Amino acid sequence: MQGGSHMKKTLPVMIAAAAMIPGGMVMAEDLQSYKDRFEPLPHLPPIPADNSMTPAKIELGNMLFFEPRISSSGVISCATCHNPALGWADRIPRATGHDGQVGERNTPTVLNSAFLGSQFWDGREPDLEGQALGPIEADVEMAMDLDVALERLTEFEIYREKFAEAFPDDDDPISGENLAYSMAAFERTLNTPNSPFDLYLSGDENAISQQAKDGMVAFVDNGCVACHRGPALTDSQFHAIQVPGSEDLGRYLVTGEESDKYRFKTPTLRNVAVTYPYMNNGATETLEEAVAIMGEEMLGREFEQETVDDITAFLHTLTGEMPEFEIPALP
Repeated sequence: MQGGSHMKKTLPVMIAAAAMIPGGMVMAEDLQSYKDRFEPLPHLPPIPADNSMTPAKIELGNMLFFEPRISSSGVISCATCHNPALGWADRIPRATGHDGQVGERNTPTVLNSAFLGSQFWDGREPDLEGQALGPIEADVEMAMDLDVALERLTEFEIYREKFAEAFPDDDDPISGENLAYSMAAFERTLNTPNSPFDLYLSGDENAISQQAKDGMVAFVDNGCVACHRGPALTDSQFHAIQVPGSEDLGRYLVTGEESDKYRFKTPTLRNVAVTYPYMNNGATETLEEAVAIMGEEMLGREFEQETVDDITAFLHTLTGEMPEFEIPALP
């Protein structure tokens, strides 16, 4: 476990005053002030000016996401760890990659990743274009030389055609940059709007249960919203937390700054109920346990079981509509 007071960070706890009635429930007319602290997830994410989302680019990115031949072994694709059936993650504590190697970190979901301020647990890439190539070349993941991966793709007529269609202005369209751009375009389609909580924010009072509403209130009153805010319910900032069994230095490995030791990016809470296990090393199996740990370690609060249950019920309302996609027929 990470230890020592240097890893503790006092966060600004944003406590909202509320008129309470017996049982801890906020009166219905007072709930609007709590709802105003949140934003529905948009149907479309921000799209960079230099990477428009054309159908040809998205189709190519879809193919490449499921293509195992861009890995050294020829059996690992992006979808191996980001499995659509498993919340676009893998539901194991730490990712298993090339030659059975086990990485240091839990696989984050790619759902709604276009709404994040940076990519990877340590934020080492600012956008999806930068993120796309990292796993291909990482020794513990796909362990593939990028030039060799591109040579493999060039062997197939279908890829020569698809790259040319997606990047018609390029004389040599099969490139690392275009691979990254097409995969990023595809990943920007993997969004989950219209969760029950989104519907509630949009005016459907019956979209979530009373317990979930109580959980929303507890989420705000206890300060969870200080870090988990915005459409993706993350501030995309980096915070230190004592995680059982982890000696990972986190953001420090990117910046070299002592103050960044053991800091990790605030994860999105969108679809959190289906993207277990939790924490940067997957040490926490259940959502209830994660809520209790975060209350104690980040907020200095030992939640009563009722509070844990209420916040957990709220978090379950953040599971949105899964994106439509096709598992492509590969050459």
